Amino acid sequence: MREIVLDTETTGTDAAAGDRVIEIGCVELVNQFPTGRTFHAYINPKRAVSQGAFNVHGLSEAFLADKPVFAAVAEPFLDFVGDGRLVIHNAGFDISFLNAEFARTGHPALDMVRVVDTLSLARRKHPGAPASLDALCARYGIDNSRRTKHGALLDAELLSEVYIELIGGKQADLGLSLRPSAAARSSIVVARRERVTIARLTDAEREAHLAFIATLGESAVWRHYVSPEEGSRLRPSCSSVEPARFTLRPA
Repeated sequence: MREIVLDTETTGTDAAAGDRVIEIGCVELVNQFPTGRTFHAYINPKRAVSQGAFNVHGLSEAFLADKPVFAAVAEPFLDFVGDGRLVIHNAGFDISFLNAEFARTGHPALDMVRVVDTLSLARRKHPGAPASLDALCARYGIDNSRRTKHGALLDAELLSEVYIELIGGKQADLGLSLRPSAAARSSIVVARRERVTIARLTDAEREAHLAFIATLGESAVWRHYVSPEEGSRLRPSCSSVEPARFTLRPA
């Protein structure tokens, strides 16, 4: 399943009043894993950026002046998105802005049916708790220290991590590999060696155990565990058996 985690930055908060998209950031997920493919564009809105919006994202009119207009990035953006499901935080906001832009360029509107709103997901999963992107990063231990200002691509990257946590965490393959990794194999060997080491007795412990066996009579089963070669030194019969070694094989 292909999903596109998406975020935008805008000149203001009201698409119906003429505010425009000035940045788009997208991250591709396939089966809830990032593929490394992204889309990012700054856009010249051909209008002023409100002070409130600038305080949020820091994108000035001077910075955007030489960037392409939305019509120039619409096709590359739609090609990247394709028919993937859209994952957006507070989706109504971003979709309203994108559809206002598409109305100007003559492209079909994006359908909310294909959208997952992570804000709604978070509110259902954590009712009454803060559900901003920063709050969710804090909840799930996601490092957002680079987020001193909002940025569409950075926010999409952070949201992709939040989204994976919201839908159940990084469990898609559950580590069910038929062949254990080298690290896993070494950990098995280390664990066996630790058990063998722990099982060794000191000379004093052996002598104390032999003294106890002597009180049990000639028929005591524990006498079978005394090495005749070493007399007073006790050895478990399993001590001569090599630790079990196994290899996982595909069925």
